[in-house]
Amino acid sequence: MSFLRVENLTVGLKGGGRLLRRVSLEVSAGEVMGLVGESGAGKSMIGKAVLGILPKAAQVLEGRIWLDGEDLLALPAAARRQRIGAKAALIPQDPLTALNPVRRIGPQITDRLVDILGWAPARAAERARALLSEVQIADPDRVLRSYPHELSGGMRQRILIASAFAAEPKLIVADEPTTALDVTVQKQILRLIRDMQVRHGTALLFVTHDLGVVSKICQRLTVLYGGLVLEQTDVRSFFKAPGHPYSAALLAATPRHDDPEASLNPVPDAVIAAAREQVAAFDRSVAHG
Repeated sequence: MSFLRVENLTVGLKGGGRLLRRVSLEVSAGEVMGLVGESGAGKSMIGKAVLGILPKAAQVLEGRIWLDGEDLLALPAAARRQRIGAKAALIPQDPLTALNPVRRIGPQITDRLVDILGWAPARAAERARALLSEVQIADPDRVLRSYPHELSGGMRQRILIASAFAAEPKLIVADEPTTALDVTVQKQILRLIRDMQVRHGTALLFVTHDLGVVSKICQRLTVLYGGLVLEQTDVRSFFKAPGHPYSAALLAATPRHDDPEASLNPVPDAVIAAAREQVAAFDRSVAHG
């Protein structure tokens, strides 16, 4: 059974224009769904819509978002926030800006447990210590007393992962969580996210522009262009034979780490033009009912 189900989700700007175009996807417990595409494709917007954190200039125009069997968009705003806070979490892209620079690490993990889930402070503090150990941070008591600037980028990202798993959410949205890290730390963080996700049986919506990451962590993926789903398939089938010309071009454009001398292959202009026309054709069909 799918823990997250998105049906015909359309998000638009309040001043006009669409950001997502009838996106549908499902993620089951213990499954990792990758959202891929170039910048501006709508990957992060899907995660923000699911978590109820769309920018003020954006709004849901159409569709439904089911989380653990509940239609979130049918709930009153306060009830929706409570359900999302209890059942879903975010691993953001930049660990430095995501953490409050003037607060110690401890409260930034425990506040959600105390304020949203009603845990006693002592229980929340013990949970925070256990989580920091689980994400392989030595001396968790010292780190909990630290400020973000006193820690490395890799440690800050581990803290965000620990915080995301703190309340045992059934769904985590990981929004390009390794982009701000160097390559060596990226590999460690990806392995950690995957290990935590498997251990906790969490559904994971993984936003990335890196198909190499998709091959390592995802079971299925959704390819987007201009807020429109172009392809949705399992990862093995995608890498064996992508089903859409844009998907094939993205795969061909991925740098070959096993062959440093291989030339880079940008997505051909003709493929971009065809994808752009597919988006335009969709908009025309919607406009004409």
